[in-house]
Amino acid sequence: MIFGSTARMLEEPRETHCSVCCCTLTNKILMVVFMILLILAILFGNSVTLAVFLGTKHFRTPQGYLKASLAVADLAVGMFVVPFSVYAEISFLVSDSTLELATNTSLASSFHPCSLIGPMFAGCTLVSITTVFLLSIERSIAILKPLHKEVVITRKRTTILIVLSWLASFFLAVSPVLFSGEIVLEYNACSRMCNYALGKSEPPTTSAWNILLLFPAFDFTLLGGTVVINLLSLTTIRQHSKRRKHLAETENHTIARPTFSDIKAAKTIGTLTLAFTASFTPIAVFVVGNVIGNEWCNFSFFAFWILSTNSCWNVIIYSVRDQKFRHRAHQLLALPHTKNVSKRQLVG
Repeated sequence: MIFGSTARMLEEPRETHCSVCCCTLTNKILMVVFMILLILAILFGNSVTLAVFLGTKHFRTPQGYLKASLAVADLAVGMFVVPFSVYAEISFLVSDSTLELATNTSLASSFHPCSLIGPMFAGCTLVSITTVFLLSIERSIAILKPLHKEVVITRKRTTILIVLSWLASFFLAVSPVLFSGEIVLEYNACSRMCNYALGKSEPPTTSAWNILLLFPAFDFTLLGGTVVINLLSLTTIRQHSKRRKHLAETENHTIARPTFSDIKAAKTIGTLTLAFTASFTPIAVFVVGNVIGNEWCNFSFFAFWILSTNSCWNVIIYSVRDQKFRHRAHQLLALPHTKNVSKRQLVG
């Protein structure tokens, strides 16, 4: 999922590459502005999401817990991962020289910041993918087995699955460094992020590549399963819509059907899955090119930052697709104004 140097780069002296984002002073400033705006969007959007799903009794459901877990993972990206890139790039601008963190890896210093930021980005990404997968399963049960929904999907089981997904995701995120001495973490000059890289000068072993390929294999296997589950749910929804048009009124009452809110939620999760798949596709292309020896410096920048922007899309999708979420979010944001209006009315 998160790659740095390629096999070709390992055979050459380490040097700072110039991607399209940072070749000129104007591009560097625009890049920093973009990162700062992204931080604000991630923090604001996911804070609203948490306030809605955890602060409103109506939304404290298994689905709401899963969406809250997704928001926490996105918040971590906005609080730690992107701000560190901002810090690094501003330091580049101020000092106008190569930072130590850009020339050294996690093996070259007692504590390299990327030793924390890299696994955090990887872990939060894995949590996001796993959570979308769990959301798809939760919605498919509600659509395919509406009578069993309340029995199968409980808040306790959902909470256990959320905890397990976080533990498994972060274990997988740190496993490359734990199980291979060839894999290091570095601040990559192409992606402008903390990435995993192959740190030794000799050609990497097959096991090292296999460990790095574990990330995209896990990600896209899970995403592929998520897409299949969503297609099954949407196909079932379409079949129910056709039945409503052709079956008699008495038959409609005797057949168990998913509720309108379940159908709307399934379509929202389908849109969420589509957004995640689109954001991960550039990374998949980059990984393939990376393995066969292509550096693709400019492409790596866009691939990793498209993935990062995915952290602020969830609240937009909820707001567009879920009228109840949109209404509650509006209430929370308009709360101070509402209080003032209420006080004026009381005074009047």
